[in-house]
Amino acid sequence: MTASLPRQAAHSPDEPPRPTEDRRHRNRRRALTLLIIVLLIGVPAGYLVISANQSRNSGKDKEAKYSATGLTAGYPSKVQRRLYQVPVPHPADRIAYYETNNWKTSRLYVQFRTSNAGLDTFLAGVGVGRDDLKQGDITISARDQKITGWTFTGPGPWAGLVHKQKNPAPTQDIVVNTADPANPMVYVVSRTVP
Repeated sequence: MTASLPRQAAHSPDEPPRPTEDRRHRNRRRALTLLIIVLLIGVPAGYLVISANQSRNSGKDKEAKYSATGLTAGYPSKVQRRLYQVPVPHPADRIAYYETNNWKTSRLYVQFRTSNAGLDTFLAGVGVGRDDLKQGDITISARDQKITGWTFTGPGPWAGLVHKQKNPAPTQDIVVNTADPANPMVYVVSRTVP
């Protein structure tokens, strides 16, 4: 015995025949469906890829910035100058800085060359005066000199001071080189304890 397939109902003469979908219309419908799928899946996926790349590149930039050793030419930011209480005077040149942070201590290293009036302005901004400088006193530690590459062995005279303040205010180690009496060179290490 053979199994018979179910028969489709025949159209009645009163019903109009169902239109069959032509090939062009079917291809257009499929193309539209494919486009919608690509837009719904592809656009968000592309956005995620671009966003991930930007995030990764931003992380690399920050890593390079914070893993750099030594001084960076230019002014420290206003926030850094205010936080560490290092008022870089005007006029000043040969300005460079470097900041380190860890769980124990944060430090801002700053160097600049200024005029005699600029030195007085800087010292007054810190809260000290020229009389507080001790001739021949190198107050910046060997550790801090190594981090910045500073060496205080060249022609002087050299003078220094330590300006201690009560927490949370920073403590500043300052060294001044007056080999050029009209343009003293100033080195500062300002540290805070979080």
